[in-house]
Amino acid sequence: MEHQEHTLFIFDEPTTGLHTRDIAVLMRAFRRLIDLGHSVLIIEHNLHVIRAADHIIDLGPEGGEGGGHIVATGTPQDIKNCPDSITGRYL
Repeated sequence: MEHQEHTLFIFDEPTTGLHTRDIAVLMRAFRRLIDLGHSVLIIEHNLHVIRAADHIIDLGPEGGEGGGHIVATGTPQDIKNCPDSITGRYL
């Protein structure tokens, strides 16, 4: 059996400026990377991307000096059920 390298891909706000159709194409590309055994870490505010995540680390509670703390972790449903998560309110 041939050894296959697995890579961690990190994307910072990859949907910025993209049309909805382009975001769908990007999401299919992310899924393909995952299906090939790679890991994908995405820093994102787009709720469609967040809802599609397997695992979320919600940082906050605010931006800048008021943020940087882990508010919640887990599935989108876990984040939605966390009363301290601003993100969860929108999911």
